[in-house]
Amino acid sequence: MIPAPLDPISVRRAVEAALAEDLGRAGDVTSAATIPADATARVAIVSRGDGRLAGLQLAQAAFACLEPAISFDALSSDGDRLSACDVVARIEGPARAVLTAERTALNFLGHLSGVATATAAYADLIAHTTAKVCCTRKTTPGLRVFEKYAVRCGGGANHRFGLDDAILIKDNHIAVAGGVAEALRAARAYAGHLVKIEIEVDTLDQLDLVIAESADAVLLDNMSPETLREAVGRIGGRMIAEASGNVSLETIRDIAETGVDLISVGRITHSAPNFDFGLDIDLD
Repeated sequence: MIPAPLDPISVRRAVEAALAEDLGRAGDVTSAATIPADATARVAIVSRGDGRLAGLQLAQAAFACLEPAISFDALSSDGDRLSACDVVARIEGPARAVLTAERTALNFLGHLSGVATATAAYADLIAHTTAKVCCTRKTTPGLRVFEKYAVRCGGGANHRFGLDDAILIKDNHIAVAGGVAEALRAARAYAGHLVKIEIEVDTLDQLDLVIAESADAVLLDNMSPETLREAVGRIGGRMIAEASGNVSLETIRDIAETGVDLISVGRITHSAPNFDFGLDIDLD
């Protein structure tokens, strides 16, 4: 399923900041020096490999911010699977603006498609189960909303977007609060009726305390598949079961088959390789 479009205000703000960083004080001196002011260009954004697409809105905005007269014809949609040599979009307009916007457009498109492609690699391995791959807050500062969008383009799910939209009680919170039960009671007393509460546990004994106190979700941290299976049985559907910790392409299938609902994977955002696109000039 294709995610809902990104907020255009957030897109424009991010693209304008990236263009300002690139243009500096004097603008694109290379294009100004070598390209006639009245020259036009027809170009295509082309995939250089197999993967999943994300970030077309930002790529299009990079061209539109510099020159509204540039036409951007998208031939694919975010969430589409890509093969090498697929033409993702065709662009035509004033050549200086096209070439100036090129790197900003491809930076966003390559990074976000890399996140989507990394997510899809995990999601495809567990498609036979009911578990979903989900992201974390281990994102690039300033790009979280876009990286989480890219996760959805890759078939994953989103965890909380920030510290303010849900309560996630981790091991350090538990230590300072005085224990699992104490932390949960304090959280319930603090939270409004729409705020979800999740708590991290490392052992089945801690899980039993959570079950006795109740929570909306429990994060089962660094547990073996055997322990996860036992934990899911004890939970019995009373709360969302999330597995986390050292998840890899080699281990995610076994984790998913334990019956957990979510598997959080930080590396789909913080370590996703860039996906390679090229901007090919049509010289005809």
